[in-house]
Amino acid sequence: MSAVKRSDPGKVTRRDRAKATRLRIIRSAYTLFCERGYTGTTMADVAKAAGVAVQTVYFTFHTKSELLSRTYDIAVMGETDPLPPEQQAWYLEMASENDVTRALRLMVEGIGAILVRATPLDMIVRASAAGDPDSAAVRALHERWRAEGYRSVLDLLRATFALRRGVTPERATHLLLFYLGADVYRVLVHDFGWTHDEWIDWTVATVAEQVFAASGSARS
Repeated sequence: MSAVKRSDPGKVTRRDRAKATRLRIIRSAYTLFCERGYTGTTMADVAKAAGVAVQTVYFTFHTKSELLSRTYDIAVMGETDPLPPEQQAWYLEMASENDVTRALRLMVEGIGAILVRATPLDMIVRASAAGDPDSAAVRALHERWRAEGYRSVLDLLRATFALRRGVTPERATHLLLFYLGADVYRVLVHDFGWTHDEWIDWTVATVAEQVFAASGSARS
């Protein structure tokens, strides 16, 4: 009987190559969108920067707006080990935390890492959205997903920590979307020169005071 042929664990498969190519295209698109703007970047530009044929870019993503959407995805999930926020370490730690300030710090640090990647892209896309319906639609979709994600975070936190007196869940969601949004991050960090850590400290303190009845521990 012939021996069963085993796969080489170090061998790069076709799937691995396709995944690497896809990620290289997204990285190139992110860089070009941030440098040249969405409307100022063509699929041919992305292909050249990624070192692939333009047909490969179209075969993989079909349209520039779909490529933009996947670029947003990577900005949110990260590229090293892409995971949705609810599966990331900071989220899981936050979910098991019994101290409101520590829970909020985990949340702000986790979302802050996303904002570092997403804010430059969002600034460019927002600027082009007024005259480009495709990019406007992509941004609107991802903003809707962001709102849904923040509502889920709030629901998780409200199960353990009380909201500030008079703050409804809807108002609390609005406040989270504002304080942990690209606009505030851009103004404080990009425009005013705050450090990322200073933004974290301010946001934790502000959300604790304005959104939650921050007594330091879980409610009974």
